[in-house]
Amino acid sequence: METPQNDIPEESIAAEVVEGPPPETRAASYVQAPKLMRIASMTRAMLDEVRQAPLDDPGRRRLADVYDRSLSEMQDVLSDDLRQELADIFTPISSEAVSESELRIAQAQLVGWLEGLFAGIQATLLHQQATMASQLQEMRMRAIEAQPRQPGGDDRPPGQYL
Repeated sequence: METPQNDIPEESIAAEVVEGPPPETRAASYVQAPKLMRIASMTRAMLDEVRQAPLDDPGRRRLADVYDRSLSEMQDVLSDDLRQELADIFTPISSEAVSESELRIAQAQLVGWLEGLFAGIQATLLHQQATMASQLQEMRMRAIEAQPRQPGGDDRPPGQYL
């Protein structure tokens, strides 16, 4: 695996999800995006596999174990608020007497939650990007308005000529 140019290992890269009040009054939400994306990809692939073939008892036990371990691993990479949401929505599966349909439902629920999480992160990042672009445009306009006018020149702001 290649290390990014800034020599920070992939596992330590965190995407900050910022919503709500300013930083002084809220706890920031952090998600370790690379690990979470790997878990989500694995969960999606497992769900696709379970849909295509029936599972025997050892297969169901293994899938239930992988599901429980996925939940556990996600606890390590999510912020406190997302960790609490995950705990409220999902419960570990008893691998002793789990049916194939229970596994499919649990996997589909987890995939849906992860897709919703990624959509929320993406929407937040797009909102932040639009806000920053608006602020940059406002700063540019202020800078143009603050420039002193040259005597004897026209009153048009400097810019590109066609």
